[in-house]
Amino acid sequence: MILLNIGKNWTLVTLGIGIVCLTGCTKKPTNAQLEGWLKEASDANAEILADKTKKNPQRQWNLVIQGQTTDFKSDTLSWPELLKLATTNINTIDANNIVNPNQVFKFQGIQISKLLKQFGVPPGVTEVTFVCYDAYHVTVKIEDLHTYPIILALTKNDKPIQRDQGGPVYLIYPYTQYPQLRQKYNEGDWAFYVTHIIFGTEKVSLRVGDRQLNLAELDKLPQVTLNQNVGYRVRWPSNKVKLHGVRIKDVLALAGIKPQASVVVTGKPPIYRRTTEAIELSSTDINKCNIILATRWGEDKQPILAKMGGPITLAFGDDCSQETKNKRWVTFVEELIPQL
Repeated sequence: MILLNIGKNWTLVTLGIGIVCLTGCTKKPTNAQLEGWLKEASDANAEILADKTKKNPQRQWNLVIQGQTTDFKSDTLSWPELLKLATTNINTIDANNIVNPNQVFKFQGIQISKLLKQFGVPPGVTEVTFVCYDAYHVTVKIEDLHTYPIILALTKNDKPIQRDQGGPVYLIYPYTQYPQLRQKYNEGDWAFYVTHIIFGTEKVSLRVGDRQLNLAELDKLPQVTLNQNVGYRVRWPSNKVKLHGVRIKDVLALAGIKPQASVVVTGKPPIYRRTTEAIELSSTDINKCNIILATRWGEDKQPILAKMGGPITLAFGDDCSQETKNKRWVTFVEELIPQL
């Protein structure tokens, strides 16, 4: 709020929302009048803001915790629950701050080792994978999460982290306190807008229409091997790779879906569920070329681990058209949704 002297007229103006006494104030207001106007404007602004908040509630951000064994207690932490857990402070540079790379920020967030203790690490798990809204993902060794205060930051210098700075949930490493971490995890391992944490690699589970299929059922279908360069964003070799899996058309047939149906392929990252980003395959594409769901890779048919986007990934064969191959290669595939 400011008080403007325009000629002999005094005008009280509120900045942002609400205006009081724009014209007609021919005399300099008394202190009592000023206090009254200020209170009226403040009350009006508060009422408008409350109404705006009610109509446009803050978008909530959840964090899903999952694990590789069937008895692991998966859970979803709500935004209020995340805020309660965010008690660890770290002072460090921000690897993504290219303007002033030496500037130290105060980050506050959730220490991952506390989540490991809260949920319990399934037997045999040595890695944890952090999956982001846009399907980017990074993997950190369990021993490093126990050794170093690596956190999911929710605030930066006591303010919520903006989306273009990695928020609202930003995986950071205490480079300043532990410079040796930079040798293990470079700038690319600072993950923006984390939505999922996966302990190890989950078991193969694919929903198709009303059916839920496991690896044993998929393995009964005709097996296909592609030997080519892959289109996944990160964590894969840049040269030719062997991918082993099953054709989508055979999966649909197993689930009793009509051959002429198109299908939307969705995965764990939320971006796959956005209408504008949905990967829809026409029946022509599905029946014309090798579009597969890969469950293994390499010469020795290794399982596709979470650090590579597994256990199921979508792949397009070289026999597909360029337009089809240019579609997004989906990682963390969870469901085929028929479009009948």
